[in-house]
Amino acid sequence: MGFNSDRKRCAGPDVTPGAPSPDGSGEKNVQKQCAGPVADPGAASGARPAARLALFCLAAVLVVLLDQLTKAAARAALVPGEPVTLVPGVMDLTLVYNTGAAFSLGEGAGPVFVAIAAVIAAGGAWLALRRTDAPLSLVLTVAAVAGGGIGNAIDRVAAGAVTDFFDTTLFDFAVFNVADIFVTCGVFLAVALWWRWDARLERERAQADDGAPVAR
Repeated sequence: MGFNSDRKRCAGPDVTPGAPSPDGSGEKNVQKQCAGPVADPGAASGARPAARLALFCLAAVLVVLLDQLTKAAARAALVPGEPVTLVPGVMDLTLVYNTGAAFSLGEGAGPVFVAIAAVIAAGGAWLALRRTDAPLSLVLTVAAVAGGGIGNAIDRVAAGAVTDFFDTTLFDFAVFNVADIFVTCGVFLAVALWWRWDARLERERAQADDGAPVAR
């Protein structure tokens, strides 16, 4: 009977539009009840957490494989100190062993960067598994960053130095590798996607507080 009465109330026959409560809250309460419960942000994407985690891991693994294969090819084909022209006047291939971070920065702090890569990977897995309202594009971008960090971490653990080989000749710049590209570009893209996601959540919360339909 309770369900039927609620349904009748929302349907309208038993509600007198011209007789709101003295403070005007009665009509607002009816509107909120008839609008139904506010959607759980955690179910916004509709994707299962396990599937999102699997996509995160797959993307990270693909980045690691691409990074490691290109590094292996560079070590097999290049000799340190003997650059090979890739694009004349733009880029050479120069084999360099780097003990620092991306673009030869922070030399000597290898263990720190290994730890950072582990933290990023763990944070990305949590994002994919627990925050199912996060855009899949953001999850995959963080996976690319994690994959790049893991790729360089493998070099540090296995050889004590990271293999770099992209050497720009158009302007003076550090030698880098595929993992560096994913890490650097991925961080900038992830920040932009996170900002857009956070803005959308703020907008949805504001609309929910006002009792207005949430636009997606």
